Amino acid sequence: MKRFFHTLAYALGAHVLILLLLSFYRVLEFGILRGMMSSHGDASVLTAFIKGVWFDNVIACYIMIVPLALLLLAATMGWYPKALRRFAGIWWGVLYAVVMGISASNIPYFAYFFKNIDASIFGWFGYAGTTAGMLVGERSYLIYFLLFLLSVAVMVWCLRKWRRLTDRRIAAAPQRSGWGWLSLRFLLTVIVLALCVFGIRGRRGYNPIKISQAYYCNDSFLNQLGIAPAFNLFTSTLDGMRKENAELHLMPYGEAISYVRKELGLTSPVDSTSLLRRQVVSDSTAMRPNVVIILMESMSASLMQTFGQKERLTPTLDSLYRCSLAFTRFYSAGIHTNHGITATLYSFPALMMRNLMKGTVTPRRTGLATVLKSHGYHNLFFMTHESQYDNMNAFLRTNGYDDVFAQEDYPSEAVVNSFGVPDQFLFDYALPVINKTAASGQPFMATLLTISNHPPYIISDSQQYRSGKPETQIVEYADKCIGDFLAEARRQPWYANTVFVILADHGKLVGEMDSELPQSYNHIPCIMFGPGIQPAHYDGLGMQVDVMPTLLGVMGLDYEYEGFGLDLLKTRRDKVFYTSDTQLVARDSTACLIHDPRMQKDFCYEVTEDGQLKQAVAGQQVRYDALRRYVFAMEQTAEYMQRHP
Repeated sequence: MKRFFHTLAYALGAHVLILLLLSFYRVLEFGILRGMMSSHGDASVLTAFIKGVWFDNVIACYIMIVPLALLLLAATMGWYPKALRRFAGIWWGVLYAVVMGISASNIPYFAYFFKNIDASIFGWFGYAGTTAGMLVGERSYLIYFLLFLLSVAVMVWCLRKWRRLTDRRIAAAPQRSGWGWLSLRFLLTVIVLALCVFGIRGRRGYNPIKISQAYYCNDSFLNQLGIAPAFNLFTSTLDGMRKENAELHLMPYGEAISYVRKELGLTSPVDSTSLLRRQVVSDSTAMRPNVVIILMESMSASLMQTFGQKERLTPTLDSLYRCSLAFTRFYSAGIHTNHGITATLYSFPALMMRNLMKGTVTPRRTGLATVLKSHGYHNLFFMTHESQYDNMNAFLRTNGYDDVFAQEDYPSEAVVNSFGVPDQFLFDYALPVINKTAASGQPFMATLLTISNHPPYIISDSQQYRSGKPETQIVEYADKCIGDFLAEARRQPWYANTVFVILADHGKLVGEMDSELPQSYNHIPCIMFGPGIQPAHYDGLGMQVDVMPTLLGVMGLDYEYEGFGLDLLKTRRDKVFYTSDTQLVARDSTACLIHDPRMQKDFCYEVTEDGQLKQAVAGQQVRYDALRRYVFAMEQTAEYMQRHP
């Protein structure tokens, strides 16, 4: 029996090793990101670590089950070959390295997205060069790569030492034979394998363990700290592969569509091929001003002094805010650039992690570019990176843009990282092109998509910075680039007849984590100025899908529309909705609901007068039920329209 127990000890030793290494990564993550904890929270940190070991054990048992079964079944029959233990060691070494790599990657990923790594990263694999450039270009990522290599080396050394010790112990132990010993070994094998299967399930009961088991307090950081990154990636990948999760199933399509049509004030007969289509006839004199739209990368409203930022990072935006039509409670559709493009320019909301610009057949959308093109406009789009990124070139050209300028058009020496050229180059390149277009006498719309406020940060030494951190210096740089561009534009003949729209594609994590989806990810600035626009502070709710109808309303143009937006200068919103990769959000002026479809769980908050969130008190469920129904209906209708173009 000693040989059997030495074999079992070999497997258990490897199992304990990976649990210790994964716990090391969790301690490291906590040490680096502990500032993300709620300042008002009093939850036990130890509980998060205990739950973390629980989830790590699930992944470890998945990896363990095959070699454990082979080792113990062979030992049951009295067979103890070194080759089998060597195979088990290689199996564990390879898969443990993968799991540790996920844990190492999760730390910078969580720091940027405030969520554990999930299946959305596979969308980056289609842009291997850009993604690799981002990882290599951001120096702060190097420490995680080095820690990963060190931990793999430690793991390999321990596994080899443990295997050689086991080999010697088995060789020195006596062999026990007979039906009695065989039966005992078989019984122990069944028990151990059953325990391993139980470890994979993670809990008793009908359902196996799910991420909801990690939630134990009101601190979003601690709740997510307890989820093993590999578990989150594995389960989100499986969820994405399941047929029932291929499309949203939040509520019946018919119910959702009827709700949305009523919410948008549509009374015309329903056309199944264009559910929201309507003719918009302006009640004002039509103008044909030029249009310049600047989509700023990751420019959360929380980065502006106007919205409470203590440092003076955005003097240009703050100045524009005071003398423009500025929206104070404006939200992005999602947390990725492709969401910002499709919502702002085509009035179509985000569908969680889905990229709505991609497809075997490039999707077709009615949007600002298609409407203005029908009114004789020439449409230009300027980006910093390769045009094929996120299928932008094909999507934009398919949907109204005449010219798309991207990294392929810029000199190679101007490219600074995997996302192409910096903002200053983008604006400097765009201005002569816009001047040439304007000189033709044809009205134009130019859209400029910036990138510098996205890691890896390239800090220009061409200006002085008030702040001392790269994360805030790059915000100063992005703001100055806008200011320099506008200063040059004012010298051009076309400026006086141009409407400018400046907003973010989405926000980023700024300050304290106030909820499961911090507001800073989606609360963004939106500023409009130019002929026909009266300066004012609009204090109502708004979102990116409202840009198109509001802008076209200012311009006095008639158009056909099938989007989700409202002309905010004519119709005030009482609710808005937006998403992250894994969450749905609906809010009105006093309440905010965050719904996680994976857990079927609501997180309810009250919105204070100063825009902060606080945990909702009991007894107001009807209020939050209405918000849930609102976001479910909007998302389900968008799902139908996406699948039935």
